[in-house]
Amino acid sequence: MGFLQLSLVLGFLGVSSGFGVDPSLRINVFSELSLGEDPFEGVSQVQGFHDESRAFLFQGTSRNVRATEEGAERMLKKLRNRGEFTVVATLKQEHLNSGVILSIHHADQRFLELESSGQRNEVRLHFRTQANQAHTEIFPYTLADDQWHKVSLAISASHVILHVDCNRIYERVVEVPSMDLPKETSFWLGQRNSAHGFFKGTMQDVQILVMPQGYISQCPDLNRTCPTCSDFHGLVQKIMELQDILAKTSSKLSVAEEKMNGLETCYCERTCSVKGVIYREDDAWTDGCRNCTCSNGTVQCETISCPPPDCPAGTAPVYVNGICCKECKPVCVFSGRELVEGDMKAVRDSSGKCLLFQCRDRSMHRVVSGSCPELHCPESEQIALTDRCCKVCRGHDFCAEGNGCMEHSDCINLEAAACCSCKDGFRPLRDDNAYCEDIDECAEGKHYCRENTMCVNTPGSFMCICHSGYIRIDDYSCTEHDECVTGQHSCDENALCFNTVGGHSCSCKPGYTGNGTVCRALCDGMCQNGGTCVSPNSCVCQQGFTGKRCETDIDECTNGLVECDSRATCVNLPGWYHCECRDGYHDNGRFTANGGSCEDVDECKSGKNGCANDTVCFNLDGGYDCRCPHGHNCTGDCIHDNKVKHNSQIWVLENDRCSVCSCQTGLVMCRRMVCDCENPTVDLFCCPECDSRLSSQCLHQNGLLTYSSGDSWVENCQQCQCLQGEVDCWPLSCPSVDCEFTLVPEGECCPRCITDPCQADTIRNDITKTCLDEHGITRFTGSSWIKHGTECTLCQCKNGHICCSVDPMCL
Repeated sequence: MGFLQLSLVLGFLGVSSGFGVDPSLRINVFSELSLGEDPFEGVSQVQGFHDESRAFLFQGTSRNVRATEEGAERMLKKLRNRGEFTVVATLKQEHLNSGVILSIHHADQRFLELESSGQRNEVRLHFRTQANQAHTEIFPYTLADDQWHKVSLAISASHVILHVDCNRIYERVVEVPSMDLPKETSFWLGQRNSAHGFFKGTMQDVQILVMPQGYISQCPDLNRTCPTCSDFHGLVQKIMELQDILAKTSSKLSVAEEKMNGLETCYCERTCSVKGVIYREDDAWTDGCRNCTCSNGTVQCETISCPPPDCPAGTAPVYVNGICCKECKPVCVFSGRELVEGDMKAVRDSSGKCLLFQCRDRSMHRVVSGSCPELHCPESEQIALTDRCCKVCRGHDFCAEGNGCMEHSDCINLEAAACCSCKDGFRPLRDDNAYCEDIDECAEGKHYCRENTMCVNTPGSFMCICHSGYIRIDDYSCTEHDECVTGQHSCDENALCFNTVGGHSCSCKPGYTGNGTVCRALCDGMCQNGGTCVSPNSCVCQQGFTGKRCETDIDECTNGLVECDSRATCVNLPGWYHCECRDGYHDNGRFTANGGSCEDVDECKSGKNGCANDTVCFNLDGGYDCRCPHGHNCTGDCIHDNKVKHNSQIWVLENDRCSVCSCQTGLVMCRRMVCDCENPTVDLFCCPECDSRLSSQCLHQNGLLTYSSGDSWVENCQQCQCLQGEVDCWPLSCPSVDCEFTLVPEGECCPRCITDPCQADTIRNDITKTCLDEHGITRFTGSSWIKHGTECTLCQCKNGHICCSVDPMCL
């Protein structure tokens, strides 16, 4: 590789190819929470998906699985301001359960929360963007099916990949998440907080890997076909720019070579420049663990082969700074242990005083140590070392004191010392990792270059160069045709197209969700009461609702939009209204929308009156009257539930504590209890709107809305109500429809009459109506068959009409 080409590659590619998981980059959530050691209520150890690690069953809602402040800070320190990480877990979630797998939040700011909704069959990722905005990415998928699943969610800047059972389910481009985690951020497992989002089921191997493509650790057989970068699309663009630069550079080099051919007759000594030092032809030198020579302007190096050390008695082989192979050094014996020349040993006498000794000339010599610097950490965080008398604080930077780690080797601080570790893409030349050499991934077959590419080795990594005439798809593959550019793709207009070898893939744009070929808009906080999200954060409401999120019910009764018959009264319902017959009237069976079918109830004939035995019932329009016969002294008492109620008596209904009745001169009058929130003795069961306690509030399932006790709303064609902190939902009542074919339109809850039988989803079957198929065979209504000559066309007889459609699952 030319020097200019190599410089360009090094300047652009900072991607490592090391695939091992450094323990410092792994957060084992079970271990950090001491799960199984410190018992948590509602959590018990059970048999898992496999026996290699522990599994825990999460039950009930009386639990508080939260990391301590110290434990949370220890985990979050690894995550703070990271742009690439992966959440992995093996779990079995109860059927229809909606719960949080893990949640990292501060107050109401959710920085990272993974949730599985069994009610809506969704996996949700909640996070905050770098613009400090709350965002939820929704992946339609069912985890809550009481089956084991391996789940991993990888985040690389704006690139999000969801794997389930080692299959790539979704790949999205989102706004870049912010991991600027403040102090006192809390870490929860299996719940959002102590009151909401309880996961019910079994979890195993819950980990956060602070590295790209962490799903490889869960599914090692997955091919790495996707670049691991801080910005997926930026990488593709920059690599294409790099190709263009390399092509132009190659052209310039070709011209330069022609000019150089004219100078071949001249003698010109070619030198080698290494780390700022100029070497002449045939010069030799040692570079770490390599012997190098300059030959015709090119540096050629060979790895030094160290012979087995043969040290005489009283000496031991050790590494010496600046020298590749071990050398024999004199040893000292101290407290039964061998120390080599220059080693230090700290001991404490019976009084606790520290004495420092050094091995020199085969014996230990006392070293006078100065005063120790003042430590700014608690005593519990102070560590005593074996080679010095002065203690250090936990987390001390030993690397700053000097180390023998050479080029391509990083110094790593341990608790009581420092060690060397080869950088990704390099292998050790010594067992202490102080000297390392580049791994040639191309020569050793440890690369991921795919079709139509050529592997080129680079220090610590490699790159895949497209063959001439091919265009780049990603870091590892090229193609001769870009379907995304030519428009020959199947992506939705609200999706991003990604060219692949032999095809393409689609991913919905931010603000939309779907499989890429079909994308639907997402709205923050969701469209309420059956509203439809038509574009990001824009809802179209169902009839009867209004507001930005369709949160407001239109009261057709008070707005004067409805005129009911005089014998009926308008009753507002969520999303619609109803003309209900007034007291004393009932529907005659010929239902009309305005209440014109209401007719008087003869309470005297039907016995539905409260006239006492000494009064006579007289029917009135819309009611009745209890009259005292001439010459009688009537008491005005009432009969209610076969019991005598005296005139002016007041009582509460036995089956409805919120209704009050009274007897008024022979008539029983009942009404709903009037709620006076100023009255301290008000019954909160009957008047939930008077309950101002915070504990009586309900949190909407999306976590963005809060309802007070007594509030009602429509969700998924159900009428829901918050009562003293508990949500109760029941089917939304719909007006009856009397027609042959009905359809529930998309985004609505109630059926409507239609004339096209093939569009109907409900039919009032008439067995007297039959159909003749293409062969003249009689088919009864409701029967279905495969059309002759086809395999995927399904036909059905609907009350004498033949309706055929292609089964997409058959194709």
